[in-house]
Amino acid sequence: MSTDDTTPERTLVEAVSDGLHTEMERDDSVVVLGEDVGASGGVFRATEGLYDRFGRDRVVDTPLAESGIVGTAVGLAANGMRPVPELQFMGFVYPAFDQIVNHVARMRTRSRGRYSCPMTIRIPFGGGIRAPEHHSESKEAFFVHEAGLKVVVPSTPYDTKGLLASAIRDPDPVIFLEPKLIYRSFREEVPDEPYTVPIGEAAVRREGTDVSVFTWGAMTRPTMEAAENLAEEGVDCEVVDLRTLSPIDRETIVDSFEKTGRAVVVHEAPKTGGLAGEITSLIQEEALLYQEAPIERVTGFDVPYPLYALEDYYLPEAARIEDGIREAVEF
Repeated sequence: MSTDDTTPERTLVEAVSDGLHTEMERDDSVVVLGEDVGASGGVFRATEGLYDRFGRDRVVDTPLAESGIVGTAVGLAANGMRPVPELQFMGFVYPAFDQIVNHVARMRTRSRGRYSCPMTIRIPFGGGIRAPEHHSESKEAFFVHEAGLKVVVPSTPYDTKGLLASAIRDPDPVIFLEPKLIYRSFREEVPDEPYTVPIGEAAVRREGTDVSVFTWGAMTRPTMEAAENLAEEGVDCEVVDLRTLSPIDRETIVDSFEKTGRAVVVHEAPKTGGLAGEITSLIQEEALLYQEAPIERVTGFDVPYPLYALEDYYLPEAARIEDGIREAVEF
């Protein structure tokens, strides 16, 4: 969609809020529920103004009980509503896993296609904001592993509103992961009117010929910084923001790798069992004959997410990403 001088600029969290307002205006079946989402506007203010505009029947404060929040959303979805439950931090999602894995993800297959479970579970995720324990995890791989769920991770305000609209309108459940590190890091034009960004399509943020760098969410910005720094050394990086982790955009990944023959995957989750391993296998299954160097993984470490003093060391930043890219290019 084209934008102009009158298009407002919004942060990522403001794009979440605007997206919720827009979809609730458009569709009376959309309801929001979660801890503090009502009059207080949510822990990150993402639901600010919804309660005053749509009232307590469509913006529902819940007890601190994540299994109950998602379980209630299952009942709403089964009865024709489109619930958007918010779980305040990814570290709080574990009590809701039973509902997500055994009910949300299986509704369509369990009912042989008679019923679906159209809900969008919003979860602020990732680190970098000096939060206490259980507030900074990046467990996207848990959800990607579960068939029946779509998993979306925006990295820009424009994509956030469009992808959120696509998620809410989707006939099946979507896990919508919001990188809170960049909730308020920058602004870009986000139109007031409704629009969608397709689920399942990656975005090539930077064209390049020497190496493909695959990433998503908050890691997109340091990856772009690394790519620009390396351009001064003559290394031409192609940066691909996956945007959707399930279903993953296999075609864009393979096309990019076939062009460059080298790849680096950047994510903040721990390396072992992380999505970088799956992307590496995908490339080797479908483009092995184009491979000119081992695929590098620049990730968080295989430890519980650290507290403040080590947080900056844990998260991949531009310098560490640059080192991973040099390894791939200089092999």
